[in-house]
Amino acid sequence: MFGFYRFASVCPTLKVADTAYNTEEIIRCASEAIDGGAAFVVFPELCITGYTCSDLFHQELLLKKSVESLSKIARAFADSDTVIAVGLPLRMFGCLYNCAAFLQKGKLVAVTPKIHLPNQREFYEKRHFSSGRDLLRGTLACAGESAGNAAGAVKCCVEGFGDVSVTNFFTVNGEGSEVRVGVELCEDLWTAVPPSGELALAGANVIVNLSASDALVGKRDYRRNLVMNQSARCMAAYVYSSAGVHESTTDMVFSGHLMIAENGSMIAESKPFSRESEIIYADVDVERLNMQRLSEGSFQDFDSRSFYARAASFDGLRPIDSLKYRFVAPMPFVPGNIETRDKSCTEIFNIQCAGLAKRLEASHSARAVIGLSGGLDSTLALLVVAETFKLLKRPASEILVLTMPGFGTTKRTKSNAVTLAELLGTELRTVDIQKACLQHFADIGHDPKNLSVTYENVQARERTQILMDIANSVGGIVIGTGDLSEIALGWSTYNADHMSMYAVNCDIPKTLVRHVVGWYADHAESFTADKKTAKELADVLRDILDTPVSPELLPADSNGQIAQKTESILGAYEIHDFYLYHFAKYGAAPQKLLFLAKYAFEGKFSDEELEKALAVFVRRFFTQQFKRSCIPDGPKVGTISLSPRADWRMPSDSSFSDWM
Repeated sequence: MFGFYRFASVCPTLKVADTAYNTEEIIRCASEAIDGGAAFVVFPELCITGYTCSDLFHQELLLKKSVESLSKIARAFADSDTVIAVGLPLRMFGCLYNCAAFLQKGKLVAVTPKIHLPNQREFYEKRHFSSGRDLLRGTLACAGESAGNAAGAVKCCVEGFGDVSVTNFFTVNGEGSEVRVGVELCEDLWTAVPPSGELALAGANVIVNLSASDALVGKRDYRRNLVMNQSARCMAAYVYSSAGVHESTTDMVFSGHLMIAENGSMIAESKPFSRESEIIYADVDVERLNMQRLSEGSFQDFDSRSFYARAASFDGLRPIDSLKYRFVAPMPFVPGNIETRDKSCTEIFNIQCAGLAKRLEASHSARAVIGLSGGLDSTLALLVVAETFKLLKRPASEILVLTMPGFGTTKRTKSNAVTLAELLGTELRTVDIQKACLQHFADIGHDPKNLSVTYENVQARERTQILMDIANSVGGIVIGTGDLSEIALGWSTYNADHMSMYAVNCDIPKTLVRHVVGWYADHAESFTADKKTAKELADVLRDILDTPVSPELLPADSNGQIAQKTESILGAYEIHDFYLYHFAKYGAAPQKLLFLAKYAFEGKFSDEELEKALAVFVRRFFTQQFKRSCIPDGPKVGTISLSPRADWRMPSDSSFSDWM
């Protein structure tokens, strides 16, 4: 359901050259993986015999026993739709190949010979095996005839199975047809141009690698990075299974490294040096991979016809209807740990500052003018402006901060705004908008007791008019404060807070704004030399973080506290940012958004809250596009931008009925 498939990577215990023992353990592990819901199970390279048999690979008995074992494994799963990939030495066309064999429903669907054979240090595969390069290209000459051609698959006769395709590319018939599998073996990945790259361009969205990679100091980290980077380059899932500690230790040791990565992220990984058979699982989102590739032109420029012509096919793969082996981040825009958070927040802040610095220089602006409410967004924007002026070696006094209290402004937010501006050393002016708004109500015939959208928008536009006019008078530009979440939901007044000369927060969602401000508070001493000022700055920032999000356009309650709370109206920004991420980045349908949200937010938000927020998100995202079609410039900092000049082009009048 929704394109999720469960993959398993297995490292079984084994005895070198004991095919009977190894076969039983493979069957046992495969059965366990199938019971665990796996649609595809990957074992290590040469797992039927053991990778370290060396010259025993030239023994007739071992080769015959290997094929008999393959037949036994196939028969054990004659009634199973699960695909099982195992490794063995296989004779074809008078040569011996290091092969991956793919079994389903008791049949040998196809075999993939290894292309790149290591022949250095402790590895001497060329002593025992031939490269499968010509076989996979379909150009091997055999007995005076071509074994195949570029437009068709090579066939070889495998005892007990008859003619079997030789290929490294698989499609799926029927259920699961969205899955396409590419295959490489161990060293293939370590080369300058791995086969997986070409296979991915041809359409493979899952790469499986049957491997036997030895353990060396530092090699595990290198191997992990290799797998993650290749899965990112290929925009694919990468299922890796490597030989374990029970291989021969004559000259080297193997650690049983199992990994499953998806588009650059490691979603499952084993612990090293296990002495027991080990299985890892991952629920791979194939639909997401396919949708993401639609926006990448490089995946549409490759001629894949020859791959499809020589592909073998599996008879269906079972999708899963519930997630178990996958982490779905509830706040996908926010880094997951403190170390990563600090690094990411630093980079985000630097991008914002660099963008604004360029705009100030290019516009020859004498001043930067910003409205400061005492809320999160304007706080972050002011911090960016202050740091940018340091970069440009300009005094903070050239920053003009305006507080513009209105009918809903509370003492808390006004006090925080004043304190922040003073601590940063800016010029501070206060312009009370209430008198001007009351005059405007009279001019347009609006009753001030009518707290409608007109009541709110008059205040928002009055503030923008003040900012723009003062910027003109001092030769400055107005710095926009709105964030990505507000842009997505259209939570702004058209041609009011919607507009500025440069919007520094336009690519940062509310959940991330909160973390960047928190990061700044934690590192306040690195931004100011005076420890007392740093502490006061951190204190006011933390109080701002604790303040409810509000535009403060409606009167405060009887206790002078904020009455108009945005998240009580729209729903939690955590939910909206979650929906935005998966909708804009991966094109997820509403039903899938809700499916993922229920899994990610289990125990935090009720199904009713998630469903209500989804309806709000869809309706507002579609109906508010007209605001996004004319938003001001601002720096892109992440993979999602809603600028009509960058990542998001959408008609302002499209229907959203199919999404509801």
